Amino acid sequence: MKLQQLRYIWEVAHHDLNVSATAQSLYTSQPGISKQIRLLEDELGVEIFSRSGKHLTRITPAGEAILKTAGEILRKVESIKQVAQEFSNERKGSLSIATTHTQARYALPKVIEGFIEQYPEVSLHMHQGTPMQISEMAADGTVDFAIATEALELFSDLVMMPCYRWNRCIVVPRNHPLAQLSELTLEEVAKHPIVTYVFGFTGRSKLDEAFISKGLAPKVVFTAADADVIKTYVRLGLGIGIIADMAFDEDADSDLVALDASHLFAASVTKIGFRRGTFLRGFMYDFIQQFAPHLTREVIDQAYACHSRVELDELFSDIPLPAY
Repeated sequence: MKLQQLRYIWEVAHHDLNVSATAQSLYTSQPGISKQIRLLEDELGVEIFSRSGKHLTRITPAGEAILKTAGEILRKVESIKQVAQEFSNERKGSLSIATTHTQARYALPKVIEGFIEQYPEVSLHMHQGTPMQISEMAADGTVDFAIATEALELFSDLVMMPCYRWNRCIVVPRNHPLAQLSELTLEEVAKHPIVTYVFGFTGRSKLDEAFISKGLAPKVVFTAADADVIKTYVRLGLGIGIIADMAFDEDADSDLVALDASHLFAASVTKIGFRRGTFLRGFMYDFIQQFAPHLTREVIDQAYACHSRVELDELFSDIPLPAY
């Protein structure tokens, strides 16, 4: 059994069983990959992939178990490389992050700007996606860090640490009736068509919970994953927008009014996390602390030592979270 063979089966599985695409991504030949997979299957005495002619059709049950262990081995190998890099050049390397559009567009730019200034030889890679995609990328080692607010139950295999609390605002044109009210209520909000986030994105669940608790059925006429898209359709008159308050820019959005909605909806918490077994290099600790100053190296190590979400919650119960 060779490490290269494990890398081949892992990459094939993550290229939708397309050996040709895998070969291109690894800069090698398709027959070479197919041969090594066959040699590994012969050695193990089981099929990792089912076939129809020359094409791979699915991962077998044995293959699923083998791939899980192969992924763990490949991540350990990557950690060994990270250890070596830390001691050979602690200021050089790469850092990859998976997050949503709202975090990438509004919460991270200043952090990344400061980080690049401090670590010019560290290359940063940003991946945007749904909470499901973000959790998968972090769990399988595609990225180092996941930053998310919604669907945190998907991140059970990761060490997720709270960064900050945030809430929402309602954006409307300046002459909109809601902008004339002295007190904003959910009942008044529910009278108007709503443009907001796709369910599962950027605290959407808190919004739905608030309306349900009041027995209201809001008319959501348009959803998007991108706050800028939401504001565009508010400008077109499609409805009122409900977005993260960090996504309102007084200069760029001067034609709109942001109405504070923090009294209408429960606050959401954005978290940052990494998979267990990750070797955190010095600049990775620094990135986390620049994003969330209360997450010092000591606190991060304590979080890593926790064995359950209950322990994590207890650790952070006495640490006040900043508001964005």
